[in-house]
Amino acid sequence: MSPAPATALDPALQPSSRRLGDLLVERQLATRADIGKALAFQQQFGGRIGSILVRLGALSEESLLPVLSEQLGMPMLDGAEWPADSAALHDVAEASGLVPDWWVDNGVAGWKSPEGEVLVVARDPLDPTLDEILGRRLAPGWQWRLARNQDLDRLLDLAARAERGGDEAGDDDVSHLRELAEEAPVIELVNNVLAQAMDQRASDIHIEPEDQVFHVRLRIDGILHTRLTLPMSRYPAVASRVKLISGMDIAERRLPQDGRLSTRVSGQEVDIRASSVPAVHGESLVLRLLPKERQDLSLENLGFTTRDLGMFRGWAREPHGIVLVTGPTGSGKSTTLYGTLEEMNQRDRKIITVEDPVEYQVQGVTQIQANADIGYSFARALRAILRQDPDVIMIGEIRDLETAEIAVQSALTGHLVLSTLHTNDAVSAFTRLVDMGLEPFLVATSVRAVQAQRLVRRVCPDCCEPASVLPGVERLVTPVLDAGAPAPNWVRAVGCPRCRGTGYRGRLGIYELVDVTPEMQELVLESATAEKMRQLADAQGGRTLRQDGLLKARQGLTTVDEVVRVTGGIAADA
Repeated sequence: MSPAPATALDPALQPSSRRLGDLLVERQLATRADIGKALAFQQQFGGRIGSILVRLGALSEESLLPVLSEQLGMPMLDGAEWPADSAALHDVAEASGLVPDWWVDNGVAGWKSPEGEVLVVARDPLDPTLDEILGRRLAPGWQWRLARNQDLDRLLDLAARAERGGDEAGDDDVSHLRELAEEAPVIELVNNVLAQAMDQRASDIHIEPEDQVFHVRLRIDGILHTRLTLPMSRYPAVASRVKLISGMDIAERRLPQDGRLSTRVSGQEVDIRASSVPAVHGESLVLRLLPKERQDLSLENLGFTTRDLGMFRGWAREPHGIVLVTGPTGSGKSTTLYGTLEEMNQRDRKIITVEDPVEYQVQGVTQIQANADIGYSFARALRAILRQDPDVIMIGEIRDLETAEIAVQSALTGHLVLSTLHTNDAVSAFTRLVDMGLEPFLVATSVRAVQAQRLVRRVCPDCCEPASVLPGVERLVTPVLDAGAPAPNWVRAVGCPRCRGTGYRGRLGIYELVDVTPEMQELVLESATAEKMRQLADAQGGRTLRQDGLLKARQGLTTVDEVVRVTGGIAADA
């Protein structure tokens, strides 16, 4: 006889009679349209409404489980309840009299908690057949727990390896890999990783194989965090799934590949750029997440001080010339340029961009995707768009002499050109262009302004604490303080649940702006050293990246440690 459901639930939690869809809509985790699509899918193909919503990309499993726990009166698996080893799983399986394959095949795992209770997780804990079988086989007092699919997979892998004695069998057959990539657990794992990355505001997902395991790491606010470690036996299926959905060849594992897909993840439309590079233990996979709707593209949200924002906006209103944004990869250059385009896009000027790839789509702007594979390079695209009567041209990056020459030609013939360049600071942009092969007089007459930038993490406002700083730090920031600046508010990072223990949440830019004045033009014409240009910029009131970062640390927006991490060491007696 099947036990009443209450025997397998925590008596401290009471199930709710409300429908899951209503609870999700009430908490603004899903829309009525999402629920309607999921119900239509359920009617045609079956399945649980929550799993369907996750699979459709309406929300993440992380968001679903707390609501499901409330509705079912079923507690979520706590980290302290995790089994100590595979023996704990084996003992419960053996005591139940059910063969080990039954547990793995039905997606069920059970073990004893430190308090002696039998805890059970399953792919579908609402399956009445499972409830009936486990009710007959397990001792009274066993409890259901809700677990993430990736946690359940880890438990099932642990149990399976214990039964096999740790032997791992590989299968490189392409058709078999394709079948593995289409299996529901693999699809759910990849979808959950994507959803978790979106929920945590990650910019990149790294899937990195090692000898015995592979890691899934998320780049959040510029720092990599390990979020998942799984045995290598699961890696071929996961890698094949990523390559399949991003349009790569799953049979090719010896050469680098690039792929791309557009999908809906955690309720947001997102473009994903995938890269695969063969390594010693398998292919290293990196996925760049590019949400199609960005709320932070306004220049006001990027971290500019009032003075710097006014300067940059003034440059963007110039009728002609080149405005360069410099910095290493991942320093926010593209975001700054897109924010500038959004602000300039008043429908009174023709704006054309040449990019590789087009990261964000801006309404009212003609955006061109360069494609070197078919000979459609930046230079070729630029020659074509000069015949399109543009007012503003945005070039994704000045990479070579030919592109630089066309940018200069465009600036000298009445166009405003926005572009990026890879240099360490602002004044190095001039020598970089000359090194490319441009004549100094062309650089001096065409470049209107240069901005260098980096990204620092914002300190978490919920857990930061007041801090003191060395006298040398105070001396560095004093010369760039504006008149009437508020009292210093130096803070340090601590860590709390809202920032996941990191002490930081979000990022802001630090900037170095160099206006090309007649005096700076003279130095460029003379091919002066970067040090002389730096001295002139300082004399004209410029701030270095470090000084701008410390200015924001003084305001309590970030920490001195974070500024040091991004810009380099600071001498105590500076």
